[in-house]
Amino acid sequence: MVPTLTTDRLTMRGWREEDAAPYAEITADPEVMRFMGGVLGPEQTWREIALFAGHWELRGYGLWAVEREGALIGRVGLWRPDGWPGLEVGWLLGRGAWGHGYATEAARASVDHAWRELGAEELISLIAPENSASRRVAERLGMRPGGEFDFHGRLHVIHRVARPDA
Repeated sequence: MVPTLTTDRLTMRGWREEDAAPYAEITADPEVMRFMGGVLGPEQTWREIALFAGHWELRGYGLWAVEREGALIGRVGLWRPDGWPGLEVGWLLGRGAWGHGYATEAARASVDHAWRELGAEELISLIAPENSASRRVAERLGMRPGGEFDFHGRLHVIHRVARPDA
């Protein structure tokens, strides 16, 4: 079961079938997807949602669907598929949700969940070097660059933060 997290302005919840159409709008936007390997069509988006749901089932944590006032604005959460360099805090929001601090707010809730519920010792975020907005979110989370990882055929900087009481 996917826990629901709430922040001051957001609800982070499990994925639903009716999320496919609004999430497909987000993943069809070239600007949103420019650091994520390119736009996705509706079928690819549905498969991605199924992947997120499966990650929750297999790992017991994952990426939440994020709502603002009942509308899906993107996804934020914890991610570690096989071969990943660590437990990642990831975020992807539709363009209409940019610039409001939602990514940082939801990512902080994810980080707190990872420390409290998973006992994580370290968290990472993979960020394309030219993605300054995501770099700023990572910095607000206390992350610092430390390593590189090839993602979609491009090197991404690994940003890291250790558990505060470690």
